[in-house]
Amino acid sequence: MRYGKTIAYDLVLALLSLAILLFIILFIFIILKKKKETTNSNSTVYDQKSDQESPSIKLCASPYSLVDVDIATDGFNERRVIGKGRLGTVYAAVLAGGDLVAVKRIHPRFVLRNAGLGGNLGFSSVLKWLSLANHPNVLSILGFAEGPGERIVVMEFMGMMSLDFYLHQNLDGASLLDWGRRLRVAAGVARGLEYLHEMVAPHVVHGCVKPSNILIDVKFSAKICDYGLSFLAPNEKEGVMGYVDHEYWLEPKGGSRESDVYGLGVVLLELLSGRRSEGGLIVKWSLPLIKEMKMDEILDPRLMVPNDVKPLVRLAKVASACVSNSRKNRPLIGQVVAILNDLQDEVMLWSNASF
Repeated sequence: MRYGKTIAYDLVLALLSLAILLFIILFIFIILKKKKETTNSNSTVYDQKSDQESPSIKLCASPYSLVDVDIATDGFNERRVIGKGRLGTVYAAVLAGGDLVAVKRIHPRFVLRNAGLGGNLGFSSVLKWLSLANHPNVLSILGFAEGPGERIVVMEFMGMMSLDFYLHQNLDGASLLDWGRRLRVAAGVARGLEYLHEMVAPHVVHGCVKPSNILIDVKFSAKICDYGLSFLAPNEKEGVMGYVDHEYWLEPKGGSRESDVYGLGVVLLELLSGRRSEGGLIVKWSLPLIKEMKMDEILDPRLMVPNDVKPLVRLAKVASACVSNSRKNRPLIGQVVAILNDLQDEVMLWSNASF
């Protein structure tokens, strides 16, 4: 009898030990499972965040020899000219690897005057710095070349036409830029400027924000070009008058973030009215009309006046704030972007009956 009790007692202990062992195994399994789930979850969060926030790496501009550029442009053949501006002539070029690029050949008179940015940095150093800009609304600088009497800027080429072409040169261009697309362009230019002003270190001043320096792609998205190149022609008035503020001509540095905002304001006035700046006359003409809210006299007559004109009234008020105030009272580019982004989002909700 006593022996039977001992066996039963041992059996109970064995079963209890087995139960404890199974419990420990189950506990370890649960812990490991939770740890694995947590790891996967953290990994997923990190991947999603990196996809949304981490910008792609932009390589520094590559140096090219003048011989390479000469071959790529067929000896700067006139048939390859795709644009002429105040700083230079732009050619369509094919590099040795087959890549199609745009090549800007700086006018010789500016090459001779150029002593570098601030007298300390040379052309190549400035171009390497500018080439790090990486934003959907900023045209990429890919490379450069320099030599006696030559300064070359190599940029991305996407077959884009300028805003100046759409607004003022092509007879059908204005109709292609309906009110919705014009607001899209306005918001894109503002975002590009905000990137240059606030997100590039040190910040980049464009120096001459105007329609010919704004390219439009096939989706009617805007890309800013010629940013940061005003150091090549610091005292040049041709092509600048009307797109910079009064202080530009009074201060040694000339261009500033505030003067860029002024130029953006002039561009907004051109988008609204379809008129050229005419050396700044557009500002004097439009400000009284905006103040009196005579929108029927301001809006581009080549387009139908929309049923809902409120978004264009807001655009006109933003333009007025950019050009009518002194530098210290001018809105910051971030404030302008917030309003124009809101207007662009509103475009998505406009019905065909309104716009």
